[in-house]
Amino acid sequence: MLESYVNIFKIPDLRKKVLFTLGIILVYRVGSFIPTPGIDGAKLAMFFDNMAKTQGGTLFSIMNMFSGGAMERLTIFALGIMPYISSSIIMQLLTTVIPALERLAKQGDEGRKQITQLTRYGTIVLAIIQSYFIALWLENPARFQGMEIVPSPGAGFRVLTVLTLTTGTAFIMWLGEQIQEKGIGNGMSIIITAGIVSRMPSAIFQMASLIAPGTSGESQISPFKAVFLVFMFVAVVLAVILISQGQRKIPVQYAKRVVGRKIYGGQSTFIPLRVNQGGVIPIIFAQSILMFPATIAGIVPNKAVLGIGNALMMGQPLHYFLYTLLILFFCYFYAAITFNPIDMANNMKRFGGFVPGIRPGKQTAEYFDFIMTRITLPGAVFLAIIAILPEIINTKIGIPYLVASFFGGTGLLIIVGVMLDTMRQIESHLLMRHYEGFMKKGRIRGRLT
Repeated sequence: MLESYVNIFKIPDLRKKVLFTLGIILVYRVGSFIPTPGIDGAKLAMFFDNMAKTQGGTLFSIMNMFSGGAMERLTIFALGIMPYISSSIIMQLLTTVIPALERLAKQGDEGRKQITQLTRYGTIVLAIIQSYFIALWLENPARFQGMEIVPSPGAGFRVLTVLTLTTGTAFIMWLGEQIQEKGIGNGMSIIITAGIVSRMPSAIFQMASLIAPGTSGESQISPFKAVFLVFMFVAVVLAVILISQGQRKIPVQYAKRVVGRKIYGGQSTFIPLRVNQGGVIPIIFAQSILMFPATIAGIVPNKAVLGIGNALMMGQPLHYFLYTLLILFFCYFYAAITFNPIDMANNMKRFGGFVPGIRPGKQTAEYFDFIMTRITLPGAVFLAIIAILPEIINTKIGIPYLVASFFGGTGLLIIVGVMLDTMRQIESHLLMRHYEGFMKKGRIRGRLT
């Protein structure tokens, strides 16, 4: 594997792509530390620190994780890539509902370009709306326990905040597209992963502080517990890789067709159905719904809202129960809107394909639907376990949530998925130029006689 990393820089084209991607990531991280004008950064950081200690999690914590801590500092990249993610999900849902968008999606590259352009417009609109409400939220000192986050509130501050945060989001979107065009890997995913990974040094420092002996000569967690957490981390990463790569391969046979003197078809192939069809999206949806009351409770001083927010906090039985149900629901919901068994069966029938033992057409569609329903269940259960695991480590073992978040949840799923995809693309470049990939392929030799 080390030799493969060295081979990356032996190929001029691949070396340029990798260095270009690293340069874009550097620009993104520099921008994450440029503050938005008109904000008292020290008081804002103090507020976010208090919010993290008193509440299990809010929508701001999700945005802060995806932006690599830029939200709690309210830098020019505070919104991060979240508006683009929301716009992409909305467009994907609308594509299955609006016939005009569905026709665009089936028009090939030209249709995808138009959908991408609509996604960009949606990103700008969402960024304007989110940044405006953030400006209004920051102007009220009562929401920050009397601290004046904005020294000079007013229309000027709101306009400046909207322009700054929206421009920052548009610039991040452009950076991601540059990675997609001239770099390596999926641009938007690389940006998200860079933000999440940037918090890893802080998590390691917190973990080291817990293991190190304190003033009394004893560490906050025992060495046995620390070793157990290390083994748990390795096991969780391996499990995430297995589920992310897990597929059910449906065999497909294409009938032979004689056209003139040539014979077409007759080959055997398969259709891969992913165990985790929705990826990390079901967890994001479930988190957003559950954390919305906690976010409102931290803003609106209302007893009823505060009671609902407290009942849905991490560590509460109702939170775990609803969180699991929402993840299971969104796994099936997302699989239903992204996987159309009727279209797949009709396309196979049009080109002379069939599943051995299954009649083409309606029965094939029913078979695909049956298989997808069955394999979605273990993927959904696994997602629910992975999503709840950091909260259990945080509340039951007493590990800070920043550290516990790397033992599962949205961050780990994104990091593993993006790393696997990027390594796959790099390996394809290496193999195309006759270099060994990350996993050397060899043959099993028989015993000499």
